[in-house]
Amino acid sequence: HVATYIPQLARVNPEQFGVAVCTVDGQVWSVGDTKVPFTIQSCSKPITYCMAEKDRGAEKVKRHVGHEPSGQAFNAFILDTRIPTEKKPHNPMINAGAMITASLLKPEDEPADRFDHVLEVWRRMAGGEPLGFDNATYLSELRHADRNFALAYFMKDQGVFEQTCDTAEKLSSHLSFYFQLCSITANTEQMATAAATLARGGTCPLSNDKIFSAETIKNCLSLMFSCGMYDYSGEFAYSVGLPAKSGVAGCVYTVIPNLMGICVWSPRLDSQGNSVRAVDFFETLTKQYAFHVFDEVAETKKKNPRLRTSVNENINTVAEMIYS
Repeated sequence: HVATYIPQLARVNPEQFGVAVCTVDGQVWSVGDTKVPFTIQSCSKPITYCMAEKDRGAEKVKRHVGHEPSGQAFNAFILDTRIPTEKKPHNPMINAGAMITASLLKPEDEPADRFDHVLEVWRRMAGGEPLGFDNATYLSELRHADRNFALAYFMKDQGVFEQTCDTAEKLSSHLSFYFQLCSITANTEQMATAAATLARGGTCPLSNDKIFSAETIKNCLSLMFSCGMYDYSGEFAYSVGLPAKSGVAGCVYTVIPNLMGICVWSPRLDSQGNSVRAVDFFETLTKQYAFHVFDEVAETKKKNPRLRTSVNENINTVAEMIYS
């Protein structure tokens, strides 16, 4: 099925399918419907987290959003209450956490300036190619956002937002900003380039533009690895073994550190809200190639396309020939 709780998403052709790869040295390969724009939805959450950490600092963000998998649905009314005086969402990859990280991002700026800032960061991550915005989807999100509004007021009542978020108007502004971030449009190639920017430690491989620090990227990838695939995050980490993020528009992008970013887009979703074809693609890929983060500690006959492995093997062969 395709996502139906947002009417605009329900109208998308479910047969569309695209795969794009961008390596850390700037090579791009794509096949299928890779130029078709789609709303990035929850795929915005890792980059919003990176922007918030860059602007406010890791410790500030950590005080408001945790790092733990929730074990609950992405829109559940649940907080991490292990420290009663610091109630907060479990992580920034679920709706509650993403609302908070969005609220931390330049909260004193005018709404238009906040959104322009985000679009500019995404443009840089995509190699300089501008992204778009789907106003119809944004309006639809607002109209069908009862649960998200209820979740936001629940967190406000629990003191999760900053103290400056002290009126219904300010809370509504943060929520509108959050919905705007979900309604940004990109295509598969742009998302693969953004993933490759994460793979290269925060530097875009197409422009050599340094956008985020390596420390911020490390923190983001850790969260994507443990929390990025909704209720399937643990199984995806086990079977695929890569940091990833999915969205209900059918996008899934993964990061292979120091090698490449890959994006797969196909709107048909499984029961967890992840693209059926994308999950199948990545599971098949890591059965054939040694991309799983722990493949290097296991004896495997999978193909390993990393250049440094081939170079090292050639060096060893030459050294053995010289020695003999």
